[in-house]
Amino acid sequence: MKIRITLTEAILGTCPNNREIAAEFVASKAPDAAKMEEEIGRLGVDAVVEKGKTVFPRLDDGTPFVYDYQIKGFFKDACGMLARVPGKKSAGIKAYKKIIDGLIFVEPRTIPFLNYGEIKDCQRPLRAQTAQGERVSLANSEEIGAGAQLEFEVICLDEKHEKLVEEWLDYGKLRGLGQWRNSGKGRFVWERLDERPAEQTPFK
Repeated sequence: MKIRITLTEAILGTCPNNREIAAEFVASKAPDAAKMEEEIGRLGVDAVVEKGKTVFPRLDDGTPFVYDYQIKGFFKDACGMLARVPGKKSAGIKAYKKIIDGLIFVEPRTIPFLNYGEIKDCQRPLRAQTAQGERVSLANSEEIGAGAQLEFEVICLDEKHEKLVEEWLDYGKLRGLGQWRNSGKGRFVWERLDERPAEQTPFK
């Protein structure tokens, strides 16, 4: 499945700008040390950007991108929510996280933004209840605006899962990618760019 998504709302960067924090975070996501080193290397940003700000990783030419696992993370979030809705295809599958991890794959590993325009900042207050009472802090993230696009392929080892993927992508118009999704950030619409015959996949 070759997919193009188009943002209808701005999306926020999720990578910590502090390399030590980034290393710890990526270590929990990357399956091996080589990939951890690769991802940390992609997070280079100018020193003028303050520590604590979340940013988009960059390709060598400076193009911002998302990683494949962020799309799979969206699939898990969407399936987990839609499984609670009677009549949805997602309500009929068990152990959906294992299915997404082992039978559904996203390529390429780095998915660059297209038509993304100027990258801005999004600052917003974060409130948390602590033992000392409510605390308010300021969160700061890079922001790519509506209209930007991502193109990637979804490989389903079982063809019946394609309808599930379509259902999850439909959910993107309500709940999107990245940080602060509850506010509407990262919402998108999608289209399928090709109907590749099954015999052309590398698994036949």
